[in-house]
Amino acid sequence: AAGVRRVVAITGEGALAYLRDTENKLAGAAALLRAGKDDLAVKVQQLLDRNKQLEKDLAATRQKLASGGAQDLTAQAKEVKGVKVLAAAIDGMNAADLRGVMDQMKNKLGSGIVVLGASADGKVALIAGVTDGLTAKVKAGELVNFVAQQVGGKGGGRADMAQAGGTQPENLAAALASVYSWVEAKL
Repeated sequence: AAGVRRVVAITGEGALAYLRDTENKLAGAAALLRAGKDDLAVKVQQLLDRNKQLEKDLAATRQKLASGGAQDLTAQAKEVKGVKVLAAAIDGMNAADLRGVMDQMKNKLGSGIVVLGASADGKVALIAGVTDGLTAKVKAGELVNFVAQQVGGKGGGRADMAQAGGTQPENLAAALASVYSWVEAKL
């Protein structure tokens, strides 16, 4: 019924057993963290802060590696009807990392179309970018959705940048290879 409160309580030997169990768990956690029971909260906070910093450092390292790899990727760009088109898979990246690399590639190409994909843990991340002068003919949202359908997913976005995901990483290479013919048909 509304407004009724339920009280749960442990009494007698059950209460003592519960306290002993809780005390043992606390002592075990303190031993794992090499801290006293009173310092446990501080030690856990330090570990959480360190973990957050390590994640930031890892993301920065990935971005630096991607920047170095971006130099090599520009050589893979093909010319389709006078437009530079790049479709490539980059291992070990997440969607945010792909976005950064895609922006770098668009800047390096000057004018062109970029589609990047990465697979991890049975999932595919895709991103497409089209420079401003080409968005009238080729929409990034349509392009990324075309590629995503081939890897068991879907996506969309703006005319100049779009993202997608999929669940069939084994089809990523073929899907990226099909980008060139799709762009040629649009141009």
